[in-house]
Amino acid sequence: MAQAAETKKRGKVKEPAVDRDQLLKAYRSMLLIRRFEEKAGQLYGMGLIGGFCHLYIGQEAVVVGMQMAIGEGDQVITSYRDHGHMLACGMEARGVMAELTGREGGYSRGKGGSMHMFSKERNFYGGHGIVGAQVSLGTGLGFSNWYRGSDRVSLTYFGEGASNQGQVFESFNLASLMKLPVVFIIENNKYGMGTSVDRASASKDLSRNGLPWGMPSLQVDGMDVLAVREAAEQAVAACRSGKGPFLLEAKTYRYRGHSMSDPARYRTREEVQQMRSQHDCIENARHRLEAMGVEEAAFKAIDDEVKAIIQDSADFAQTSPEPALSELWTDVLLPDSVVGG
Repeated sequence: MAQAAETKKRGKVKEPAVDRDQLLKAYRSMLLIRRFEEKAGQLYGMGLIGGFCHLYIGQEAVVVGMQMAIGEGDQVITSYRDHGHMLACGMEARGVMAELTGREGGYSRGKGGSMHMFSKERNFYGGHGIVGAQVSLGTGLGFSNWYRGSDRVSLTYFGEGASNQGQVFESFNLASLMKLPVVFIIENNKYGMGTSVDRASASKDLSRNGLPWGMPSLQVDGMDVLAVREAAEQAVAACRSGKGPFLLEAKTYRYRGHSMSDPARYRTREEVQQMRSQHDCIENARHRLEAMGVEEAAFKAIDDEVKAIIQDSADFAQTSPEPALSELWTDVLLPDSVVGG
């Protein structure tokens, strides 16, 4: 009986329905993120991007699939591996890239860099550099929706490396206690800073981490954009109907190191190549579309469009002026003693 109850609580992902136009749109979004990140990696290598830079290459299906399930006014918050989330939310590639290069045309006017940019218009509440800190903030977004009596939902992303942080479990408790409309998404790409999740987590099935708080959950193939969409639709519907939070574990994979300074020697080249050749989310979506009759000309048109957007973003990110020195004193909360001289 206990096992049956647990199975019901955790749920089961339905077989994803396939809509040609929807999948083609998802393919374009994933390709845009992939090409953007590749260009960001190039600019970082050229010394045009400073500080930290965490690329999303390989994980595109997670955020694209989640975005397919939400509506106007729903909020998104994530960690420092955030460029893909920004683009999926509809933020412009040139504004994101300009922020990476520290230019005035960036979303945080060149002062936030890779990990800290926001768009109130797109309901994107930031990438955040402190591991797990965004989970508390995402729970706060859910609280604001509950307090205002709206039916909006907060998508709160974090990685498997953050999944055992104390503030994550505190957030689970509060969200479950108050039935807050928060979808917690664990992007499990298998490796933290340089350690396999198998070595770092006693919990071997992270989708079960919400069970002590009675939180329903699903584990989903994060390399399949349609599977993510189906799981997301179930989770979002549950939150929107007032049933409280929902936990999703998306099993995904990053092809690059943890950050640009990580050579990723803790895994083999064969492992990475196997994931690229057998499980790549973009190639898998393309194969599905080809089987549905989409011709090469359509893929080429998308590829040309994406290339033009990325080149424009790179050009803008290098020509947009740097912030004026006076910008050091804007958007900063200062104590009265400093303001008063």
